Amino acid sequence: MNEKVLMNDKIVMPLWTMCLFIVVMNTTMFNVSLPTIIQDLQISADLGSWVISSYSIGYALSTVIYSRLSDLVPIRKLLTIGLITLGTASVFGLFAHDFNMLLITRILQSAGAGSMAGLGLVLASRYVPIERRGAAIAMISAGSAMAFGLGPIVGGVISQYFGWNGLFGITCLVLIVLPVLLRLLPKEQPQPASFDILGAALTVVNAASLLVAVTTQSLVWLAVGVVSIIVHAVHLKAKESFINPQLLTMPGYLKLVAIGFCILVLNLGNLFLMPLALANLFDKSALMIGLYIAPGALLSAFLTRYVGRFIDRYGNIRFLVIGHCILAAVMAVFALNLSVSPIVLLLGYLCFSPAFSATMASLNNETSIVLPRTWIGSGMGLLQLVQFFGGSVSVAVCGLLLHAQRDISPAKAYQHVYGVLLLVCLCSLGILLLYRRSNAKSKVGQSMYT
Repeated sequence: MNEKVLMNDKIVMPLWTMCLFIVVMNTTMFNVSLPTIIQDLQISADLGSWVISSYSIGYALSTVIYSRLSDLVPIRKLLTIGLITLGTASVFGLFAHDFNMLLITRILQSAGAGSMAGLGLVLASRYVPIERRGAAIAMISAGSAMAFGLGPIVGGVISQYFGWNGLFGITCLVLIVLPVLLRLLPKEQPQPASFDILGAALTVVNAASLLVAVTTQSLVWLAVGVVSIIVHAVHLKAKESFINPQLLTMPGYLKLVAIGFCILVLNLGNLFLMPLALANLFDKSALMIGLYIAPGALLSAFLTRYVGRFIDRYGNIRFLVIGHCILAAVMAVFALNLSVSPIVLLLGYLCFSPAFSATMASLNNETSIVLPRTWIGSGMGLLQLVQFFGGSVSVAVCGLLLHAQRDISPAKAYQHVYGVLLLVCLCSLGILLLYRRSNAKSKVGQSMYT
């Protein structure tokens, strides 16, 4: 791509964040409406869960595909394809009155939605100056965090007054913003290169089969996943493979990917457990659950501009460490005192949401800096795929852990699962400290050499 192309990031990034807010909120709006959907369509709970999981799986996979294609195809063209797919599918969703139509609509939505998440970090990494990049990425992260928090409220209100089909009206709005973004985005010159279709297909099979294996506890799907990973490992030797094999040997990159996996495990695991705990332990309605979650999401959005400035001024590692410590503290409080009062959850999420946003912004910014420019698309795409995979696995595993503890009191069960999330957070902090140590040694070595 042409490195001299300029972009007014002060206008483009807020617009992009608004679209991403809509896309991410689409993952949580349907959670509140799922019982109504199951009842209206007269389907089982297991079948109804695919309304949520199909979107999550497709979203994760399309994210990495759009990111990888951005090395070969102009962002404007990819965004057009993505948002038109998302918007058109949402229009059809307004009239989906049977399960098959609803499921197809959600899968098509996810195929387009990945363009916002996949291309947003590429756009910021490629066209936002490094002195403002932390603020831009922090804005994207805060938009996502706010969407996770407000999704249940919006979903509850729309479902109550307009029915669950009305939820699709929210994502139709991306069709209005698309022409504005196309006018503002830089016009790039595509690089002549080939696209590894087989590698992309294997990536889809890898992620989808493992997610289905965890969700359904199927050994058959686990075997399919393992075999596909072995085949993919052999395929990585091919020239210009979909997953850049050099990323796997790049110093520090895999540590950042592992941290991203753990942080999304924490976030989606917490957002799965909090509504259940508020409903089952304190008898809160869907709307009240949203109101307990909203303050943390709003605070996270408010602090965005300050977090971005501090990241640019003081560096990513410092905020990664601070964020991890806050997240670990919240998980520890939930693991020990969850059943005392719903205020514990409210105050905990007030700390959790801003810490998560700052951690994700610092992680994404750090990754964008260590990656060579020509690897931005593939590197950021793989990072996001692993992140979303971690979030999807987290929801399934937390559900399984709760089910395994069905014979003990609900309060104890939730606290035990939060204890597991605390261990995940501490593991992530350990990986981060190893990354910081290796970075420090690298800088000392460079200094001595100079």
